[in-house]
Amino acid sequence: MTALDITSEDATLETAPTRYIEGRGIRFAYRRLGPSTGTPLVLLQHFSGNIDAWDPAVVNALAADRPVIAFNNAGVGRSSGQTPDNVAAMARDAVAFINALGFSEVDLLGFSLGGCIAQQIAAEHGRLVRKLILVGTAPKGGEEHLLAVLQEAFSQTDAPDPRLPLFFTKSSASQSSGLAFLKRTQVRKDDRDTDNGSAVTDPQAKALLTWCATPDPEHAMLRAIRQPTLVVSGSHDTMLPANNAYAMFKELSNAQLVLYPDSGHGALFQHNEIFVSHVRTFLNA
Repeated sequence: MTALDITSEDATLETAPTRYIEGRGIRFAYRRLGPSTGTPLVLLQHFSGNIDAWDPAVVNALAADRPVIAFNNAGVGRSSGQTPDNVAAMARDAVAFINALGFSEVDLLGFSLGGCIAQQIAAEHGRLVRKLILVGTAPKGGEEHLLAVLQEAFSQTDAPDPRLPLFFTKSSASQSSGLAFLKRTQVRKDDRDTDNGSAVTDPQAKALLTWCATPDPEHAMLRAIRQPTLVVSGSHDTMLPANNAYAMFKELSNAQLVLYPDSGHGALFQHNEIFVSHVRTFLNA
């Protein structure tokens, strides 16, 4: 059986074929998992990440009872086009992808930079987004330490992967969870996504830094979001600190807040089982 013989219902993140669809002149790469019916959950990825940077333990479990779509936005991985340097343009491209798939209503899970994009989409497209999950992210004008934390992580040459110091705390439990996460992301060997280097990371860094550097004293972006929202953060997120999560929780009109213990930016991967449980409960309510 080849990858293309696998149906969405049978597929996992490790086995699903990478498919392509065109929207706004961009050829988007994506993988679809889970049943064919139900409100699709669209995943919006973190800074520098592609489809294969998602944790199969999270994606596969979420796809057990709902359609889940992981995709590369413009210029990322195998998607064509140029990666924009601002969140608003990234949001327009993501909406073009959702429209190309023919979805009239979706749930969004935005992680890190993806959470900024998810906020923009939810604020501008109230009818398109049913529910919103914001993980390890920040509001407009929020606190970020991206460049300093990246520099420190890449200076740790003994780390097997920079995501280990970036996403996990220094505790033995968190580091062990981090190594398990890295192992899961490497299971897929064939048809893996591509890393497009600075052509992606430079504009994405500018987009994230600009988002956090742009004051929104009246919280207009958050107050435009009327959808039920689940806000999630790790207790020791060094990139986009947890006080961002609390700030969003306070200003959103209909939000729940979850903080995970002894965890960093990758709290959803470290605490994958309880994270999936919380997401399911939230989406099914």
